[in-house]
Amino acid sequence: MRGYTERTKMLRLESVSTQPRVSLERALLETEFYKNNFGTVEIPVLRAMNFKYLMENRKLYIGEGELIVGEKSEGPQVVPTFPELCAHTVEDMTVMNERKYINFKVNEEDKTVQAETILPYWQNKSTRDKILASMTQEWKDCYAAGMFTEFMEQRAPGHTVADDKFYHKGFLEFKKEILEAIDELDFLNDKDAYDKKAQLEAMAISCDAIMIYGQRYAAYARELAEKETNPKRKEELLWIAGNCDVVPANKPETYAQALQMYWFVHIGITTELNTWDAFSPGKLDQYLYPFYKKEKESGTIDYHKARELMECLWIKFNNQPAPPKVGITLKESGTYTDFANFNTGGINPYTGEDGVNEVSYIILDTMDEMRLLQPSSNVQISEKTPDEFLKRAVEISRKGWGQPAFYNTEELIQELINAGKSLEDARFGGSSGCVETGCHGREAYVLTGYLNVPKIFELTMNNGFDKYTNKQISIQTGNPEDFKSYAELEAAFFKQLEYIINVKIRGNNVIEKIFAEHMPSPFMSVLTTGCKESGKDYNAGGAKYNTRYIQIVGIGTITDCLASIKYNVFEQRRFTMKELLAAIDANFEGHEMIHNLVLNHTPKYGNDDDYADDIMLDVFENVRDRIRGRKAVCGGTYQIDMLPTTCHVYFGSVMTASANGRLKEKPVTDGISPEKGADTNGPTAVIKSCAKMDHTSTGGTLLNQKFTPSSIAGEEGLDNVSALIRAYFHMMGHHIQFNVIDKSTLLDAQKNPDEYKDLIVRVAGYSDHFNNLEKALQDEIIDRTEQSFN
Repeated sequence: MRGYTERTKMLRLESVSTQPRVSLERALLETEFYKNNFGTVEIPVLRAMNFKYLMENRKLYIGEGELIVGEKSEGPQVVPTFPELCAHTVEDMTVMNERKYINFKVNEEDKTVQAETILPYWQNKSTRDKILASMTQEWKDCYAAGMFTEFMEQRAPGHTVADDKFYHKGFLEFKKEILEAIDELDFLNDKDAYDKKAQLEAMAISCDAIMIYGQRYAAYARELAEKETNPKRKEELLWIAGNCDVVPANKPETYAQALQMYWFVHIGITTELNTWDAFSPGKLDQYLYPFYKKEKESGTIDYHKARELMECLWIKFNNQPAPPKVGITLKESGTYTDFANFNTGGINPYTGEDGVNEVSYIILDTMDEMRLLQPSSNVQISEKTPDEFLKRAVEISRKGWGQPAFYNTEELIQELINAGKSLEDARFGGSSGCVETGCHGREAYVLTGYLNVPKIFELTMNNGFDKYTNKQISIQTGNPEDFKSYAELEAAFFKQLEYIINVKIRGNNVIEKIFAEHMPSPFMSVLTTGCKESGKDYNAGGAKYNTRYIQIVGIGTITDCLASIKYNVFEQRRFTMKELLAAIDANFEGHEMIHNLVLNHTPKYGNDDDYADDIMLDVFENVRDRIRGRKAVCGGTYQIDMLPTTCHVYFGSVMTASANGRLKEKPVTDGISPEKGADTNGPTAVIKSCAKMDHTSTGGTLLNQKFTPSSIAGEEGLDNVSALIRAYFHMMGHHIQFNVIDKSTLLDAQKNPDEYKDLIVRVAGYSDHFNNLEKALQDEIIDRTEQSFN
């Protein structure tokens, strides 16, 4: 029964105890709308009209005791489907219902509706169908082999974060500006004026849609108030109605209205399309503080009321599980978490000065009390951040449930400046789902999928042949037994890397056009600077800045593989390439001496050892430079991130053993973390190794570290972890996060899950219940190196 007040205790209990289930309400409304309207108007207008139809007709929900209103579907933990993106088969729904982890209950009646009403209309019309029908055989072979994943296979482009727009303007004003932009179109000289008019009209209709939603909630709250016999609750319902009278049509005037405005926008974004990842509030402490300060000075709010309202919002996020995923998409992101992410602290984006304020501490206190999977919570740490704030965040982190994560404000601003953003815009920067950096409210930074770099090296060791699918899926670069030097091996690897990246980006270009032409996002476009000005949709390159990311996975594994061969085969000549290949094919069984040498007596990344770290730099720069700066079809530019979600487990599961001693089907490394057990020189050596790469030339890097509770206990522990974070950020590291738990506890939790139902751990850029993780991922977290400052 966690919660600051009795109200939030009860709301939280409902959120965490409710079984997620699938609702077909949205799918049925959308199918009905498309049957009646498809082909009658331009696609952007159709999508906006569909959004409006959903907001006019969806069921409303106000839970007992709620102060912030709006749900993604009919209630907490009820999730809609998006047949225009992915029309799930009845078999998919059976799997969702029955699978052990991340299951969604689907009743038999809904399966019948899916089979008889939804699938017959959407079959071969969804973006997933269009994507799979448009891909080359090379792409399909690589996808099936686990060379890369594709985010848009079942979802829509996402990773947009709110800025401060809708705290200063309501949607009446947004609509007025859009209509003025339509009036200014030049049909005489602008060949794109017709298309721009359709896009802008769609954006105006989207403004109507969200305002109708707010008006419906105002009326519904009053309807409930008329029936309410409890005077206190009646007053609250009328208060909710009053807030909904103001927002989203008008700008908020109070702290509560600002929270409600954000939540209406969040529901709007996640109703329009199932974006990957969910919309995020960005620097919420900065945006809320003026409302809080004004009301506190006038005596209409205090810490206690503001804290309760923040906890109500927190629970709202946790009520919204990510829509169901199946197949490879589930494997790359096997979680209920929808990756909404707060960016707290850092600098004030308006002034560049320290941004920590009273609301920042309210958010920390809420995070600490709620201990929920969603929202993901991070703190930005600047050189200007007070030590008091950093230590409070570390104090929460060492309680062992994985939040908050820590981000380097100066580094992420430099990332954005290096990528061509202005300083003014870069100050509105931060992370979205995990560690991805973008300019909030100004940039479409779209993640396109993960790249399995260690498996690209595995292809190199097999001359382009994949032993998982038993196919020749890549180019032939020579038999490794014939290589006379490490340079020849490395050259072959880089040729394979170039080929697989080209296959991935060629597919990305097609997918991007499919979304630009068939699945615009007019409501998202209203909220993104550049779309109104350009008359282009968010999904068509309309934002002020457009970035396309490929996420790099396994830098620790690939580094140690190359170091192993360079050191043992070509320099020390401990064994031949032929002997190593035989050991790998046998999963090192019968080759224990070779396994011992590569596993325990070879230079490893993560120990501040230049031998291994120089190889890491070589790989990092070659991967980055083959992707960074390439142009996307809708005007965007490619960049890299280095994060895995749960994909490092999936990628390892489709691989043979590796030259560094990793056994077959075991996970590869996550983010930029070293291989499990390889980082033996302590946490300071880890951050020194990681800081050797240029984080500012990426769009984000993820570093996991694990400590036992005793190793960072007391005031000395707080000081040590705080100093570690400061040191890493001084070296321009991007991000660091911690699991603080004993290995023995995790092992016991694995054996006795019923006794650890509330155990939460840090996975990658998010936290999850340990019991929600498949065994391979549990094992990977258990095997992470336990660091200490001794």
